[in-house]
Amino acid sequence: MSGLGVRGLRAFQQLSKRTFSTAARRQVENKVPEKQKMFQADNGMPVHLKGGAMDAVLYRLTMGLTVAGSIYVMYELLRISLPKK
Repeated sequence: MSGLGVRGLRAFQQLSKRTFSTAARRQVENKVPEKQKMFQADNGMPVHLKGGAMDAVLYRLTMGLTVAGSIYVMYELLRISLPKK
């Protein structure tokens, strides 16, 4: 390797070390206690819907895909079980 290539590699190593070491110093707010209070509240709601509107949308989407997939599987099983004319 030429001198420029080794120098460039060393500069990259220093930059990557600096990036990782400064990233560890940032303080991230701990939101776990808030989430625990929200999900453990006894409000009669199922836990899979306590996250809000997005949880409800994801739940309905999952249930819809499950029902549609089950119907499609039954249709295909019926189709392949009957002989062709």
